[in-house]
Amino acid sequence: MKKLIYTLTAVIMLSLSVNTSSAASKAPAKELTEQQQVQLQQIQRRVEEIKAMDKSDLTRQERKELRQELREMKGQANAIAGGGVYLSVGAIIIILLILILIL
Repeated sequence: MKKLIYTLTAVIMLSLSVNTSSAASKAPAKELTEQQQVQLQQIQRRVEEIKAMDKSDLTRQERKELRQELREMKGQANAIAGGGVYLSVGAIIIILLILILIL
């Protein structure tokens, strides 16, 4: 019984430790077409316009619409540029539990 507890404790401690490593060079960036580059530049220009705006005289609804527009543009930019893979905390916990059950 003690051996099982010690083994589980070791597995948990090792799974919670942080391992960092740095690659010598990053993976090559995804090549964008001219149309995608133009679209990204338009999004960037609009974001700069919104940042330069005087938001103090806007109504609550207008500020809400601006935030929504910024979120949509961020989603579009991430979709064009390749985005990434994100794991939630719940997914990581489930993966760890499955690994513990398998091992």
